[in-house]
Amino acid sequence: MTSPESARLRARPAPPSAAPLPPGDHRLGIGRERDVVLVVPESYDAARPAPLVVGLHGAGGNAARRIERLRPHAERIGALLLAPDSVGATWDVIRGGLGPDVRRIGAGLAFAFARFAVDPARIAIEGFSDGASYALTLGLPNGDLFRRIFAFSPGFMAPPELVGAPSVFVSHGTHDPVLPVACSRRIVPQLRRLGLSVDYREFDGEHVAPDELVRAAFDSL
Repeated sequence: MTSPESARLRARPAPPSAAPLPPGDHRLGIGRERDVVLVVPESYDAARPAPLVVGLHGAGGNAARRIERLRPHAERIGALLLAPDSVGATWDVIRGGLGPDVRRIGAGLAFAFARFAVDPARIAIEGFSDGASYALTLGLPNGDLFRRIFAFSPGFMAPPELVGAPSVFVSHGTHDPVLPVACSRRIVPQLRRLGLSVDYREFDGEHVAPDELVRAAFDSL
């Protein structure tokens, strides 16, 4: 069983202690072939603390693919985007337990917080498919850090505990052949029983995250 301690992220927003990075995509060197990328949008405004979104890819995916999906929405709201590659083909909780990916995400957050002023009330974690399952699994025990969780077509959640009271956005296609809509229909009542605010959107579609729903989630940030 995964321990609560293994899920905890310790990095927190603080006054920057290092020089900021220019707009663009910055590989952080946390891994060799599979790394963490910090995207600084052209719309970033150094005069005020920025939103930050951690974006998690699906099984077999990578950070680059997730970045391209999220970039227009991060640009629109001036959000920093932190996109890790999973250490393995998918996230650690699916491969046996929380650990390597938690540490990788924590290192990426520490890097971002050291260089940018981040609004603590506007930090989110999101993902698609396996990434959505992981966003819920990691977001709920770190709800004091992630005030919002966006889960697009999740399959499950396995948080060792709930910390804080993050709001949750969930979407799922009613004809999803990969992770059936029954997954979210099971997850959403569990979230509500925890006393969390949940915005649940079903749509007539398959295993996708429609752009208008990604926009709606980002607009809530």
